[in-house]
Amino acid sequence: MDTQILFSLLAAALLIISALGTIFPVLPGSLLTIGTLIGWAALIGTTPAWWAAGIGGVLALLGFSASAVLTGKKLKEHNIPRGSILIALLAAIIGAFVIPVVGLFIGFAIGLFAGESVRRRDAHGALGSSWAALKAMGVGILVEFGCVALASSVWVIGMITHFATR
Repeated sequence: MDTQILFSLLAAALLIISALGTIFPVLPGSLLTIGTLIGWAALIGTTPAWWAAGIGGVLALLGFSASAVLTGKKLKEHNIPRGSILIALLAAIIGAFVIPVVGLFIGFAIGLFAGESVRRRDAHGALGSSWAALKAMGVGILVEFGCVALASSVWVIGMITHFATR
């Protein structure tokens, strides 16, 4: 088998894993996408490969940045401090081990609500701010996933162009 085909198959597998990493944040999805695209272009070494890596990398970076900005903005709007977020992250880690697949999300939600309840001493206010933060994170995840999917699509176009012009 041709090594370029092997590199492309490996890149395809890593791009699928990176897209899943944006939804299930076990792996850094956008960063894995950027690394995969650059690595593939370096191994392939053609102009279409580098164009695909450049455009795809920018898209993935935009998704990563937009996700962080959207989530951070909502957390500031609702005055959610770092302490509540830290409690939520610890609960998410515990949840990931207790409940497979969805435990990370459930643990984060419960931890965020618990942290906000202790801080506010008001369950209704804690529920409102926790819900707003979770919605913002959901939108951020969708934006990041969409950008990684677009970057992967650009990679497919670059790969087709590479193999068609070789």
